Amino acid sequence: MKQMKLSGYCSLVLLCIAVAIGQAEEKKLNWKPLMDGKTLAGWHKVGDGTWTVEDGAFVGRADKTKLYGLLFSDATYKDFTVRFKFKCLSGDSGFYIRTMLKEPDEAHGLQVQVGLAGSGAGGIYESYGRAWVVKPTEEQEKKLLRTDDWNEMEIAAHGGHVTVVLNGTLTAELKEDPSRPEGHFALQMHSGTVMHVMFKDIEIAE
Repeated sequence: MKQMKLSGYCSLVLLCIAVAIGQAEEKKLNWKPLMDGKTLAGWHKVGDGTWTVEDGAFVGRADKTKLYGLLFSDATYKDFTVRFKFKCLSGDSGFYIRTMLKEPDEAHGLQVQVGLAGSGAGGIYESYGRAWVVKPTEEQEKKLLRTDDWNEMEIAAHGGHVTVVLNGTLTAELKEDPSRPEGHFALQMHSGTVMHVMFKDIEIAE
């Protein structure tokens, strides 16, 4: 009996230590906003569709346009953790990392899927390259996605190690990934689709 009590006590102590370490790591991250909630400052439009700022969020709208509608970060990033909230009401969207633009509307690089259940939300797609690298099942998406509310996503990219967390659950991980080590962020509206997508609270820790 004493041994069982001791085992339970040790487990509790280890759990507390793990929680404390996690909280300490969170405090170490120096989060910086990548949007001011009022303008598109720090970002620029590419392709078709419209990007506006409404109630503190970037809002993308398009109606079956010929070109993709992209919102590119002015700056480039190498090793980072980026987090944001999104809501996709219609269409097919994504958050590109380490991407480069090929005119007029091609974002080359890793795209973390943002969209409705069945779109591969939380997965990783390499545009103009390997296509789907990691794709969650539709059942996984349905369990995780908040259809009528804001979803939270965190993407960490350090060297070739890339992870995606959707609403607190790890949905994709790449190790020793060979894709581009540095590039822009970009928000996507897919061409040929009726689009309505929103992003807010975009923050980065480098």
